[in-house]
Amino acid sequence: MAASTLTEVARLAGVSPATASRVLNGSARTPGPDIAERVRKAADSLGYIPNAQAQGLAKSSSGLIGLIVHDIADPYFSAIARGVQAAARHQNKMVLLATTAGSPADERAAVAAFAARRADSIVIAGSRSARTADKQGNAELAAELDRYCRNGGRVGVVGHAVVGAESDEGYHVVEVPNEELAAELARELAALHAGEFVIIAGPEGLLTSDDRVRGFQRGLSDAGLPPAEVLHTGFDRAGGYEAGTELAARIGPHGGSGEADPDSTRPRLCIFAVNDVMAIGATAALRSQGLRIPRDAAIAGFDDIETLRDFRPALSTVRLPLEEIGRLAVPGPGSGQPEPAAVAVTGEVTLRRSTGQAGEPAS
Repeated sequence: MAASTLTEVARLAGVSPATASRVLNGSARTPGPDIAERVRKAADSLGYIPNAQAQGLAKSSSGLIGLIVHDIADPYFSAIARGVQAAARHQNKMVLLATTAGSPADERAAVAAFAARRADSIVIAGSRSARTADKQGNAELAAELDRYCRNGGRVGVVGHAVVGAESDEGYHVVEVPNEELAAELARELAALHAGEFVIIAGPEGLLTSDDRVRGFQRGLSDAGLPPAEVLHTGFDRAGGYEAGTELAARIGPHGGSGEADPDSTRPRLCIFAVNDVMAIGATAALRSQGLRIPRDAAIAGFDDIETLRDFRPALSTVRLPLEEIGRLAVPGPGSGQPEPAAVAVTGEVTLRRSTGQAGEPAS
């Protein structure tokens, strides 16, 4: 059955198509109450569905917010998405979602699609990249976003500014003090562990990972310790598992030395994974080789994702207000006031059983 048209609604209501459009598409220029009611009744009787794009043109707002994340299955991004959704609901808007696996080319395509649908604003969550392989993709993404901003769009970015953006106009960044928090974590772990430190990091050039590596190394230096070895791998659980498998082979059975001391609170190796899902992957790999946390190795992550509530032993990490970050990343509803160029959040080092703090038994 063919969908009813605006012309049919106008004919049934006895008005012009322009008048019917003003009523149904939300124009500021509306006819009298009697005519408006007649048009709405005609639309209801015909089952007419208003055209969202026409409504957007009439209202100068599509009521849409575009959200771009690397992987919605990652609890880090799902928590941020909840925050974006909460802000969108407060603004009476809907969220369009695109997942890109961190590819600047796919992010550019998502921005173009959102812009074509006249999204009021776009939020980009996920580490920016300075890798040579992403240079062209970054340039194309920045050009697409700059074009969107010049046409009145607004962009919220989590973590770092868009690489290659021509100006700050139309953008605002939710700044996360990754380096400072990682340094604080290192200093606190250095006070507890006399053994070797190893960092499981994402690919070099991934800015969030690089910041956390740099901060952790600075924290060790502040504590008078040598730099940690850095293992670069995928910025996800699979990458953590791969690195954990390599570390398990080094540690060997019983922590690399004959009999393990079950009462020891100073394991030989203390591992810092630059995000929680990598820490979870590394822990799974260690367990698969018969090693126990924190008896044979200590491990800490970063982000404090919701999944950690069910993870044992409880994982030491840096707690970030992920939902709040999502809310802050959404540009305001357009009050005429300029958007702040940057909004800062903070976090908190949270030490738990995985690094030897009191709690559950080793697991």
